[in-house]
Amino acid sequence: MFRDRRRHRRLLPGLLAALALVATACSGGDEPAAVQGRQPGEKITLTFWSWVPGVNKAVDLWNQRNPEVQVKLEKIPAGGQGGYAKMFSAIQAGNPPDIAQVEYQAIPDFVLSGGLTDLKPLGIERRRGAFTEWQYEQGVFGDGIYAVPQASGPMGLFYRADLFEKWGIAPPATWADFEQAARKVRAADPAAYLSAFPPTDAGWITSLAWQAGAKWFGTEGDTWTVHMDSEPTRRVADFWDRLRTQDLVKVEPTQQAAWYADIQSSRVVAWVGPQWGDAILSGNAPGTAGKWRAAPLPQWQPGQQASSNWGGSSSALLKGGKYPKDAFDFAMWLNSDPESVKLLMDGGYGWPASKQAADGPARAKAYEFFGGQKINEVFAESDRNVNKDWRWIPTSTATFDHLKSGMQAAVSGNGTLADAIRKVQEQTVADLRAKGLQVKVGGQG
Repeated sequence: MFRDRRRHRRLLPGLLAALALVATACSGGDEPAAVQGRQPGEKITLTFWSWVPGVNKAVDLWNQRNPEVQVKLEKIPAGGQGGYAKMFSAIQAGNPPDIAQVEYQAIPDFVLSGGLTDLKPLGIERRRGAFTEWQYEQGVFGDGIYAVPQASGPMGLFYRADLFEKWGIAPPATWADFEQAARKVRAADPAAYLSAFPPTDAGWITSLAWQAGAKWFGTEGDTWTVHMDSEPTRRVADFWDRLRTQDLVKVEPTQQAAWYADIQSSRVVAWVGPQWGDAILSGNAPGTAGKWRAAPLPQWQPGQQASSNWGGSSSALLKGGKYPKDAFDFAMWLNSDPESVKLLMDGGYGWPASKQAADGPARAKAYEFFGGQKINEVFAESDRNVNKDWRWIPTSTATFDHLKSGMQAAVSGNGTLADAIRKVQEQTVADLRAKGLQVKVGGQG
């Protein structure tokens, strides 16, 4: 199916026009068509590609309980770090894994390329109620459903409560408060910074534009809309340009060795980050245990409750798998079984798509690393306040690559962040047109 991409595009105009539109939920109707599976008593091994921390424990539990359907876990680089290239190569070669980790923003790219199995014939609609609606919808395009939702990353602020108290800093309620807190930290300890500005985290800057009210992508009929160079986005870009150029935040990649050392040694004392950041902090700064807390994202206007999401992924069946029914059964179990979800949560995989977990166990967990705080009460509220209208395009992976390059150019002195985002908008439009898609610049946000 990868041999004639132009023909493939002609066969999917309706799908491409509707990629950003969520299909209406089905509440009845015909049963899904029968899907060929393994023979009774046949023993098989499914291959699962993932980078999620702690997923091995869930796979081990499945294998203990399902001797006839074993799952072989293969750890791969995160999608944007080479995982997706590996998947596309495997699909083209005709030897893909049965199940793969696919982030929400990458699903449209796989759908456009015909690389995912439609899960509707396997009965996923009957299991819709097991998942939070907005995460389920991330895999719903046109008349197809292409992913089992796993977890997301609602945003918040992690901060060192002991140092905030020592320096007389309250958790910032607004971004203006955040800037003032950054100044106070620099005055209190010239070796310390409130936070870092990460020039390689495209998902991070995207989430902050999302929170500010930007809507980068959408559709108008058969046409894609791209509106990255917008007032909300420029507000975010100008804000972080000011902080970094005035040396109020430290310019360094997060989730890398130098940042881990700064977190551990109290040279960086807060992180604007996602719910799955709890495992990042506790796993890499053990000497600061008990000193951290979580708070809601700062707001652009007092009294607002706007939030956003960074990350989030699904379990998808790549085209070419021999046993789709068994692969689907595993993907559903992995992301909805209470014991499996608990293991994934303990590993720090993110905010669960499982409605049962999100409504109960996830919120109730007290974190010793965060001084006994039930931090997920903060992130549950954040998740409720995420603007669910955000949509992804079938070239999101390339857009993220462009963003990384643009941010790095800006911090190297080649223009501003706003300049970089204007250029990324041009590159994104060109990427979409190169795939034969109609594009309009501008739209809401």
